[in-house]
Amino acid sequence: MHDSVTVRMAAPAEEIWELVSDITNTGRFSPETFGAEWLGGATAPAVGVKFRGHVNRNGWGLKYWTVCRIDACEPGREFTFTVLGPGGMAVNTWSYRFETVDGGTDVTESFRLADILGLRLYWLVAGRARGKTNRDGMRKTLNRIKEFVERK
Repeated sequence: MHDSVTVRMAAPAEEIWELVSDITNTGRFSPETFGAEWLGGATAPAVGVKFRGHVNRNGWGLKYWTVCRIDACEPGREFTFTVLGPGGMAVNTWSYRFETVDGGTDVTESFRLADILGLRLYWLVAGRARGKTNRDGMRKTLNRIKEFVERK
């Protein structure tokens, strides 16, 4: 109920982190999340800050929004947020980790579904297809970010 994709980018970790952690950029790069806005008066990322993501599930029709909470916010190192379900229950955690390497940064995007019965059943039924969709989406997101930061 988790997976990750890593892409090497010829740009500094801090620059990529700034781009990723500004959730208003999400729609520029994600194949499923077409927009996001800060909640509660927030204007920048910080641990505990919430935002709303607008999702076009599988890119073909089912549109909805989710409230997310930032759980890790370390410039140039990590940006992690949790998608919250009913009652503020953690449903899915998305993370970006940045590792400086010779010539740039390895950026890893990952997801981890919460270990709750409903999601375990969902993963048994649809996990293979959804896992592939998530991997393809993470790869597409990271490659779009790579193209953007390397054009500068």
